[in-house]
Amino acid sequence: MIRILLADDHDIVRQGLRALLESHEGWQVCGEARNGREAVEMVAQMEPDIAVLDLTMPELNGLAATRHIREQTPATEVLIFTMHESDRLIREVLAAGARGYVLKSDAAEHLVSAVESLLIGRPFFTSSVSERLIDAFLKPTDQSAADFGPETPLTNREGEIVQLLAEGKSNKEIAALLSISAKTVETHRSSIMRKIGVRSFAELVRYAIRNQIIEP
Repeated sequence: MIRILLADDHDIVRQGLRALLESHEGWQVCGEARNGREAVEMVAQMEPDIAVLDLTMPELNGLAATRHIREQTPATEVLIFTMHESDRLIREVLAAGARGYVLKSDAAEHLVSAVESLLIGRPFFTSSVSERLIDAFLKPTDQSAADFGPETPLTNREGEIVQLLAEGKSNKEIAALLSISAKTVETHRSSIMRKIGVRSFAELVRYAIRNQIIEP
C-alpha cells in the first residue's frame, strides 16, 4: 500500500485530493494536515511515501516544511501542489528538496502522474514549469538571472519567524510554538528587519507577501 500525506489549509482541497488519489488502486491517504508545522510532525510520525504540500500554509509554509521533512524524514518524497508559479519559487522548491511541482489548475491531469514518477525516483514538474526551467537554463536573461540568483538572506529559522510575525503572532506565541524564549524571538526579529531592510511591522508584512511567505 502506497501511503500519501496531504497538507493544505482548505478542507475542500484536501477532500478533492483524497478522492483523486484514493481512486488509484493501492494508494491510501494516511493523514491530512492543515498547516505546515502539523505536516512536518505527521510525516515524522507516519513516514508516508509521499507528502503533497501546499506552498502557502499557516504557521509554516510549504518551502520551510519541505526543508524540515527532507532533513528529518528523507525517505518521504515531497510534491509541492500550488497555484503559484515563478522562476524564483521553482528554484527555491528544488533547493528545499522537493522533487515535484504541480499547479492546482493541472491537478486532474497531472497529480496522479506526478505521484507515480516520484514513487520510482523520477522528478515531475507541470509542463509549464519544465518549460520555465529549460528556458532559464538555455536562454538566460537579466530577469531570469535575478530570479535564479541568491535566495532570501534569511536562515530557515528566521523565515519561520517572519511568517509567524506576519500572521500576527506575538513574540510570546512564537516562542511557545518554536520552543525558544521570547527574548530569542526579539533578537531574531531585530536581525531579520536589519537583513531585509525594513523598519516597521507593515513593511515586514509586505516583504512576506511579496516573497509569497504568506498570502495577502
